[in-house]
Amino acid sequence: MDVGTLIGIVVGFGLIIGSIMLNGSLTSFMDLPSFLIVVGGTVSATLIMEKMQHVVGAMQVAKNAFLQKTSDVTKTIQTILELSNTARREGILALESVQVEDPFLAKGLRMAVDGIPREEIRETLTVELISMKQRHTRGQKLFKFAATTAPSMGMIGTLIGLVQMLQTLDDPASIGPSMAVALLTTMYGAVLAFLVAGPISEKLARRSNEESANMTVIIEGIDSIVKGHNAAVIKDKLEARLSPKDRTVEPEAA
Repeated sequence: MDVGTLIGIVVGFGLIIGSIMLNGSLTSFMDLPSFLIVVGGTVSATLIMEKMQHVVGAMQVAKNAFLQKTSDVTKTIQTILELSNTARREGILALESVQVEDPFLAKGLRMAVDGIPREEIRETLTVELISMKQRHTRGQKLFKFAATTAPSMGMIGTLIGLVQMLQTLDDPASIGPSMAVALLTTMYGAVLAFLVAGPISEKLARRSNEESANMTVIIEGIDSIVKGHNAAVIKDKLEARLSPKDRTVEPEAA
């Protein structure tokens, strides 16, 4: 679990709930019709915008973005350097018995050990990288759409509440509660947009960039291993993609 994400969710909702309870009752901020308008309307609009299977897929991508660990490019480079040393000392077939955690790297190694041409390995891995980017981009767009739709649905709920309030102006006692309910939909829409959908969209974008960078390093690393490059050359080539402060990988002596 991403600790920062967990802290953000708990603190965000905790501050909102706490501020409500300091000056009033939490139950006064609970209204089922307002919740249905905002959440139900946002979900309905999202389903209209995107196919059902893509919506379900985006939910899975979002879950993985919160639960999966961030790709460590530096660790990946270190693993590739170790693999390159093994391949140069014992031959590329020696990599068949090496166990690696990253499934994308494992796939590339398996193709290299099987003797598949270098160009074909690179093409296959690149296609998978492009496919990953497309899936993540679709998920990002879905949550961005939800982030812009939720406040609009909140406004719709507010307008509905105002119409109902205007219809009961002859009863002054009902104006206050009706106005409060009308404003709750705006609050629900803002919370859903700025504390849920918006942050998830940005998280997906950042995780996609990190995973893309990690997969690109793997593609270049596998290509260099197949070419027979030594660890020093591979290190310089792969670390060029890192910021200067992250270039701390030291290759083992070949």
